[in-house]
Amino acid sequence: MEKEKGSRDDPMLRRRLPDSICQLTEGKACRREKTVLRGSELLIFDDCVLKITPCSREDEESVQVMRWLEGKLPVPKVLACEKKEETQYLLMSRIPGRKAWDDPCLAHPAELLAVLAEAVKALWRVDISDCPRTRDADTLLLKAKYNVENNLADVHNVEPATYGRGEFESPQALLNWLYDNKPGFEPVLSHGDFCLSNILTEDGKLSGIIDLGETGVGDRWRDLALLVRSLKHNFDGRDDGKADPDMLFDALGIEPDRKKLRFYALLDELF
Repeated sequence: MEKEKGSRDDPMLRRRLPDSICQLTEGKACRREKTVLRGSELLIFDDCVLKITPCSREDEESVQVMRWLEGKLPVPKVLACEKKEETQYLLMSRIPGRKAWDDPCLAHPAELLAVLAEAVKALWRVDISDCPRTRDADTLLLKAKYNVENNLADVHNVEPATYGRGEFESPQALLNWLYDNKPGFEPVLSHGDFCLSNILTEDGKLSGIIDLGETGVGDRWRDLALLVRSLKHNFDGRDDGKADPDMLFDALGIEPDRKKLRFYALLDELF
């Protein structure tokens, strides 16, 4: 994300915010972070974060999940959530810690992988019997189908081997393959965008899990597929010989299911 300098009490910003949000952030300096989502922005304060997005059903569900997760995981607490003129303003507590993709974390792969394994196991321990949202393969495939049919699948921001000279000639061909190869379901609490930027660490321990916009009941291999991909991208070019993403499975004490990892990595290419 691109960061902008902090500012204190921006009058234009104050006029946009709902009164309850203004009261909770009054006098606090903040910086803006641009997001990849059109029409969205983040305001980062010392002790809280304000996420501003166009109103949507998915964002409403995300707030429900965050409230449901309070006390179950080290995730941001919802301080206030208001709507104003088709815009949602979500004020969350700010969790201390360093993002797992920062160089000091990547420089110590064994410690990093232990933190990541701790984060994965924390998700898996959550009782999902009353989770308010589901993100299973059927749900995700319907969303992928919508993206393909409406030309929303980005063919450029994907892994190099996916299209062109890779395995699939088009998003539709990939979607067809996914429907033909849908694996069995192993339900757990799934983060949905489990990459290093969304895992926080402090003093060598897991301190927080953030960006819960896709969190719900999902397959355990979806998070693992995205986490392995994130590790590969962030370890790429490091020549210390210690940065092997497959060490994640050693840290978890499980054998990798290559077919399911591949399915969920390819499914993510359509979002």
